[in-house]
Amino acid sequence: MRAEKELLKSEIREKIERFESFVVMQYKSLTANTANDFRREVGRIGGDVEVVRKRVLLKAAEDAGLQLELSSLPGHIGIVFFGKDPIESTKTVIKFSQDREKVIQLIGGRFDGKLYSGADVERLSTLPGKDEMRSQLLSVLEAPLSQTLAVIEALLTSVPYCLDNKGKLEENTEKTES
Repeated sequence: MRAEKELLKSEIREKIERFESFVVMQYKSLTANTANDFRREVGRIGGDVEVVRKRVLLKAAEDAGLQLELSSLPGHIGIVFFGKDPIESTKTVIKFSQDREKVIQLIGGRFDGKLYSGADVERLSTLPGKDEMRSQLLSVLEAPLSQTLAVIEALLTSVPYCLDNKGKLEENTEKTES
């Protein structure tokens, strides 16, 4: 390989090893402005986009211990590396593609060390993100506690109401007796 390609291959290999999650995408009619918008969008969520030649990606993946097949990489390809929340990042990529007439198609990806097909990646994107799952868990844990607190509060406030009502009843009976 030439020195430039060798440098690009080592850069891609380092990113594959550093990022736990990524997707391989195929792009069609991606203009420069759309590509810049896409890079900005992915960068905002802590990711990175690389447009690479198929052979360079295959060799970099092989050096990183992944086996990709040339036949599974049609057309022009790129790789999107994800930061903190891969599910939320995948949703961003899919939404970007849908908003722009499917200029990007997901071919496959890796999440938590496991490789998935493009269809599986799209199914994974329908799952809630980490923050959404945390909020759902907290609401499940919080609901019984808030109900218990409401019952205790009702018990505590019912005693003064009863005493107040008894006092009013006694006042009314004293007034009627007089």
